[in-house]
Amino acid sequence: MIDDSRAKRNVAVLVAAQAILGAQMPMIFLVGGLAGKSLASNVCLATLPISMIVLGSMLSATPISAIMQRYGRRAGFFVGATGGAMGGAVAAYGLMLASFPVFLIGSFMTGIYMSAQGFYRFAAADTASDDFRPRAISYVMAGGLVSAIIGPQLATATSLSYVVPFVGTYLAVMLLNIIGSMLFLLIDIPKPPVPSVDAPKGRSRLELITTPRIAVAVICGMVSYALMNLVMTSTPLAVLGCGFEQKDAGFIVTAHVLAMFAPSFFTGHLINRFGVERIMGAGILILGAAGMVALSGVELENFYIALMLLGLGWNFGFIGATSMLAGAHAPHERGRMQGLNDLLVFGGVTVASLASGGLMNCSGGSAVEGWAAVNYAMVPFLILAGGALVWLALRERRETV
Repeated sequence: MIDDSRAKRNVAVLVAAQAILGAQMPMIFLVGGLAGKSLASNVCLATLPISMIVLGSMLSATPISAIMQRYGRRAGFFVGATGGAMGGAVAAYGLMLASFPVFLIGSFMTGIYMSAQGFYRFAAADTASDDFRPRAISYVMAGGLVSAIIGPQLATATSLSYVVPFVGTYLAVMLLNIIGSMLFLLIDIPKPPVPSVDAPKGRSRLELITTPRIAVAVICGMVSYALMNLVMTSTPLAVLGCGFEQKDAGFIVTAHVLAMFAPSFFTGHLINRFGVERIMGAGILILGAAGMVALSGVELENFYIALMLLGLGWNFGFIGATSMLAGAHAPHERGRMQGLNDLLVFGGVTVASLASGGLMNCSGGSAVEGWAAVNYAMVPFLILAGGALVWLALRERRETV
């Protein structure tokens, strides 16, 4: 019988990290666009701070992956928490100065944490058996349930706690990183062995990304994460633009993040039972349903239902893509492939977050028209991901005949 005791210990540590450190992401996504709107000279740039976070995450993915490959997961996670703490401090300073450029620098630094957080799911799989791997990934993602409750409530409680709006939120982010980083002292994942001269080099990045299962996993991961970010980034602006209050936006974001992570308790079981391709396909369909609900009206119930479906679709699509990717490359290819994957995924998310503000604030003459433009923008990417899954299924069916 395979002993997964070490893997379960690591999963427990990573679940706690996801819960505590992960709370900063819903905090920032809730107030980042609003703070940006208060500082930017052009409302079309309101969500640029969110884009800078994702850009920082994209550019950090390969270096952090390389650090983890050479020095271990713990070192990479400490680098991420340090970046998050510095980002919170600099962003708070930018708000006090009323300087949009300084605020953007702080947002960019926050992306270092976001990049490191993206590796929690891969770290969960490092010491897990093949059977436990999908559940390990799912359980770590489930830690976001606590962050879904803590984050928006902390943001609401701290956004006006200082004379300058939102400064308190970013100072709270700094403290979360400092306190939460102590968890990484408990992680027990061996450093990757130093490869010998005659060790297998593995496939090149081009060979990896052109492997069918890897290519489809990356496409579906990109689409799931980018579309979730596209819509979520615009949500606080849309909610306030449609006449509701900031507390309503906070509750909607909480419901969304709960829907992102609550299914993680059973997503791994569903993958084992029905196959990763079916779960990814269900995620793409649910993302499409979220867009349809959002386009059917702008009442509070529309926002709640659409954002909850958006979270569920992301969960199935992204965890499925992660599970498929983790099983499609060799251990010695881990650093190369995981860094490349997150570079591409967060590259797509960067474009989505940049587009989000422009679509929301500069498409049509009202918040309703901008919100509709955001949701219509999902269509071609859903077709891309769905088509990639169908292509893979047909290809593998032909190979087994």
